[in-house]
Amino acid sequence: MGLNETPSAERVHIGFFGRRNAGKSSIVNAVTGQNLSIVSDTLGTTTDPVAKAMELLPLGPVLVIDTPGYDDVGTLGELRMQKTRQILRKTDVAVLVADAAAGLGACENELLSLFKERALPYIVAFNKTDTVASHRQPGEREIYVSAVTGEGIGALKELIAHSVSTDSFTGKLVGDLIAPGDTAVLVTPIDSAAPKGRMILPQQQVIRDVLECSGICVVVREDQLKGALAALGRKPRIVITDSQAFRRVDAETPADIPLTSFSILMARLKGTLAESIKGVAVIEKLTEGDTVLISEGCTHHRQCSDIGTVKIPRWLTEHTGRKLRIVTSSGGEFPEDLTPYKLIIHCGGCMLNEKEMRYRQSEALRQGVPMTNYGIAIAYMNGILRRSIAVFPDLLGALDGGGPAEARAESGRR
Repeated sequence: MGLNETPSAERVHIGFFGRRNAGKSSIVNAVTGQNLSIVSDTLGTTTDPVAKAMELLPLGPVLVIDTPGYDDVGTLGELRMQKTRQILRKTDVAVLVADAAAGLGACENELLSLFKERALPYIVAFNKTDTVASHRQPGEREIYVSAVTGEGIGALKELIAHSVSTDSFTGKLVGDLIAPGDTAVLVTPIDSAAPKGRMILPQQQVIRDVLECSGICVVVREDQLKGALAALGRKPRIVITDSQAFRRVDAETPADIPLTSFSILMARLKGTLAESIKGVAVIEKLTEGDTVLISEGCTHHRQCSDIGTVKIPRWLTEHTGRKLRIVTSSGGEFPEDLTPYKLIIHCGGCMLNEKEMRYRQSEALRQGVPMTNYGIAIAYMNGILRRSIAVFPDLLGALDGGGPAEARAESGRR
């Protein structure tokens, strides 16, 4: 992904839902102007969600998602419907596609109930108007369209654009922490999990954010930090590190220079940082045999030094002195039942949109399971949590609520 491309996680997610053969895929193709989805008269042609990142005027960067029919049957059908419900967790605006001749039935009404339950903006698009002689006046959230003739497709795009606010898609990673001319030093180890010749997404995004704010970006490996700080001639405004290098970077960064991590910045962008700070103190309460869920929003080939499956489990064992049961999840998979877990440690969520991250955290809260973040957990276990979030004074209160546990982590700093 180039620095000029909007990441999928920061795009407005538009989900198309409905029963089989209502014409969802045809409408998606008409809206996108591309043959994104296979169209057929055979029931259940769309068997898995299909997503396309694109520019949709007048809205801007979007992710369009075509979903399987919600009236699917059998064992495979139930799995497909489960995938559709997963898509709802990250949808910003839903389009319910219904057959204009058939109208709304039990399937459509169930979907509408799910939209309303999630307070999700939605539109009902009655398709195949070219096959009906007349129809009633559409309601406020309704529109009549035809994927065959193109009738109403332009108006549908306008409705979509005006159904979702883009205010929440303009958050800053570091833009409010630096002023024009300030220097940000980014410590980016060459991660074996990242494809050769590429940087991981949070690093790309922070670089872009610094440049857009007219800041100066200095990027170094962890073994170059000390020399870079000496060569700068003036203190940088902030040092941002990959969480895996927290211990070394903390030791080599003077105390009067603010320090945080990419993962912590990403959690703030997604709106999950405050609860992550509260949840981390549970590490001190873990007992022998407790189960911890370590969840990542992306899928990648696991390396021998993988942070989620190797490093964090090892650090947890070293910190607690207890044998814990570690369960991992990745990508769109996130357990519906979280009650078996004593703690959830989640990545920053760079590949997940804010809606999905907030859903995961709200489900954890609802089920009474503390959830924290990679960067927060690593900083905590290294006794530098307070320093790592000091750039966000309004969040220090969440840490102070942890009281003795934070003090124990600080005193046990290695």
